[in-house]
Amino acid sequence: MNKFVITVFGLCAVASLSCGQQQPSTPEPIAIVKLNSDVNPDGSFTYEYETANGIKADARGALNNAGSENEALSVQGSYSFVGDDGVTYTVTYVADENGFQPQGAHLPTPPPIPEAILRSIEYNAAHPEENEVKARR
Repeated sequence: MNKFVITVFGLCAVASLSCGQQQPSTPEPIAIVKLNSDVNPDGSFTYEYETANGIKADARGALNNAGSENEALSVQGSYSFVGDDGVTYTVTYVADENGFQPQGAHLPTPPPIPEAILRSIEYNAAHPEENEVKARR
């Protein structure tokens, strides 16, 4: 029994050594070639950075309606990177009380609203009293 246990431990040790040799090496760190940042006491901020592999980002933000019930952080910014296909992809965005709103030539867009649905929406907007009568029933 002892020989069996020693053999199993020996095989596990050999297996772990061989597995360790097959793992990929850690990639080299990417240098930050530009970094600026400023945070103000009122909650506003700006930052920008760029890395040696072509990643860039910048943003500026401010606290709107500070101290009120409608207090919200508003941020505008952009980021870009070089994809595996060699193309530089850029996203500009606004993030505020209305959510994150990105824009970029490569981002998908929703299909257009069908004409019949548009007419229905316009009709409902022009006749709100009919919706109120149906809601009371």
